[in-house]
Amino acid sequence: MGSGGRATERNNSSNEVVKRAPSSKPPFTLGDIKKAIPQHCFNRSLIRSSSYLFVDLFFSFLFYYIAATYIIPLQTPLSYVAWPLYWILQGSVQMGLWVIGHECGHQAFSDYPWLNDTIGYFLHTGMLAPYFSWKYSHRRHHSNTASLENDESFVPKKKSSLNSFARLLNTPPGRLFRLVILCTIGWLLYVCFNVSGRKYEKFANHFDPKSPIYSDRERFQILLTDVGLLVTSYGLYKVAMAQGFTWLVLVYFAPLVIVYGFLVVITWLHHTHRSLPHYDSTEWNWLRGALSTIDRDYGVLNTVLHHITDMLNFCTGLRATKAIKPILGEYYQFDDTPIIKAMWREATECFFVEAEEGEDNSGVYWFNNKM
Repeated sequence: MGSGGRATERNNSSNEVVKRAPSSKPPFTLGDIKKAIPQHCFNRSLIRSSSYLFVDLFFSFLFYYIAATYIIPLQTPLSYVAWPLYWILQGSVQMGLWVIGHECGHQAFSDYPWLNDTIGYFLHTGMLAPYFSWKYSHRRHHSNTASLENDESFVPKKKSSLNSFARLLNTPPGRLFRLVILCTIGWLLYVCFNVSGRKYEKFANHFDPKSPIYSDRERFQILLTDVGLLVTSYGLYKVAMAQGFTWLVLVYFAPLVIVYGFLVVITWLHHTHRSLPHYDSTEWNWLRGALSTIDRDYGVLNTVLHHITDMLNFCTGLRATKAIKPILGEYYQFDDTPIIKAMWREATECFFVEAEEGEDNSGVYWFNNKM
């Protein structure tokens, strides 16, 4: 398989055999992959993209209306059922809206960059996400996927860098704690404090125009992002004064927890599996890094989330993914393990990365959890 080591290994927590993804130089090029994708998949349709946006906005406002009109007056115990149901439904639909904003950042919504950035800016800002800040850091993530030195998010720790506290986190209670943090405030920790992100020589976050994440030509747009977030925050303050803070939490903030829980879990699982390699600077190149991902099946949510969980996503991405599978062969990775089970397994099995002893290509690192 060209993995530079054992092709298979057993999970530490079960007898399941893990078949490693190839980590050697692929026998195909990026050009080969592009040629396999039908030409129509490269076409951006403003009408089609707008239809996705309209549908998501319709359901989001519909759920807002139902919550404000019918759920707010409900008495217990009915409210204990209605509110969680609303949060899940609204959070799922708004995650779809967040994905559309994400695609705007990739300039995939339409052929007009100004329109893409305008729609993405308002969608993300309305959900308290730093649009331009995320756009640029996320672009760097795609440019450096699976690089231990230069990737921007979910950079795994090497075994040699772990301290004694890590042993506590590598226990069942520690794993549960990590998953709770991941699903609740993981997004905030990343954008505010660069937790799990690339290590810089000075403090980095997504709100400081002078953050080392950004180049000089990007700093004005980071400032524009901050202005939008301040205006949105002031608007939310006025709503809280008029409706009450509890109302705002129930109707607005609780679904956002679902949105950013989805975002963090999807991103984490896309890059975390015992079969996936990571690389240091001696072995990394763009194509090998881009192939170090794994697709997942989220059931009905695949449609709601516009197939962001596939290798290629949004309007025509599913067809493109199917088209390139024969080219990728063993380099294409897919896992249909139920998501909750996969979260616990990956939290258990993928605690750090290390190069295997005796390997010739020591710049290739694999997940493990044996301290």
